[in-house]
Amino acid sequence: MASLSAHGERLLDIALEEDLLLGDATSEATIDAAAAGAARFLAKEGLVLAGTAVAARVFERLGARCRFEVEDGARLERGAWFGRVEGPTRALLAGERTALNFLQRLSGVATATRRCVEALAAAGGRTRLLDTRKTTPGWRLLEKAAVRAGGGHNHRVSLGDGILIKDNHVAACGGVAEAVRRARARAGAMLRVEVEVVDLPGLEAAIAAGADIVLLDNMEDAAMAEAVRRAAGRVKLEASGNMTLERLPRVAATGVDYVSMGAITHSAGAVDISLELS
Repeated sequence: MASLSAHGERLLDIALEEDLLLGDATSEATIDAAAAGAARFLAKEGLVLAGTAVAARVFERLGARCRFEVEDGARLERGAWFGRVEGPTRALLAGERTALNFLQRLSGVATATRRCVEALAAAGGRTRLLDTRKTTPGWRLLEKAAVRAGGGHNHRVSLGDGILIKDNHVAACGGVAEAVRRARARAGAMLRVEVEVVDLPGLEAAIAAGADIVLLDNMEDAAMAEAVRRAAGRVKLEASGNMTLERLPRVAATGVDYVSMGAITHSAGAVDISLELS
């Protein structure tokens, strides 16, 4: 059976309940209860696959068997058949939309991520792509797994995973230095301290305060390049804000260590996948 976390199982409970709370009136009226069949998944556009475990688990929950010939992270061309479901025909039809919702959405995240990773690589540098917490409520673990399938890296999964001092934290503390001091005093030794800045003086203040990482928020390319020069390797630098696929090679060329993009999760479009009875 497909392996899914307890969180994923809870999410499936909700997804199946919202679609099958009253049963499947159409299939129950038209398909004999003893009928059995098979169906295959079809990629109707080029994509990077993600979400296979949760899609397979949908059908397992309904009494059918599902297997995929390829794993998450595989690049599929338009027209590729890549998975098969077998079992009661009613189960295949009952699980179709829920399984496709997960596959299409998560593969969309993986596909968008892969495009961005390749755009960064085109600059020939070492800049890595990070996601954010701008995820679909309840879907964060699945979407962050899809980011990894696309070749990206995860930033914080939750607020407890690391310290990121943003503008409102700075305002509440009275300045970057005081915010970092408090963070150092209260945080465990394993938590890195990251500080968001909007200009070069802010960068200097964050470095002087002892930040481990500095997030360069909404800086122009030239300012980022100067930030890399001034930091001189003393801290890791993360660029964020107004990032587009077209801009990524220029940002990577500045020499920043990371680029974080909320768009790879919050704005990724679902890819076109269908399930065809055979």
